[in-house]
Amino acid sequence: MKRRKIKEIVDGKVYEYVPFGKYVVRAPGVCRGRPIFKYTRIEVTRILKEVASGIPRSKLLAKYEGRISQDAISEAFVLAGKALVEEVRMMWLPRRKKNGR
Repeated sequence: MKRRKIKEIVDGKVYEYVPFGKYVVRAPGVCRGRPIFKYTRIEVTRILKEVASGIPRSKLLAKYEGRISQDAISEAFVLAGKALVEEVRMMWLPRRKKNGR
């Protein structure tokens, strides 16, 4: 599914991004286009790894001083789960041979 690029004016500057959800986006030119939390340079994978390593969400929320929310972290986990399901589905789909056979 092709996602639409959004343009907004933030602090007098144009901010372009492709939304994956309400909080998780891909902004060209920010963190090499990897998924980030909207209006930040905080990479989603960084937060997922920190939670997986045992850091409580409450400490992460304090560490990032309100730049990400509990809802944003939850959305990141939901999107990661969906991506994993899609990856597994693609691995197990029968492969088409060349020429449509």
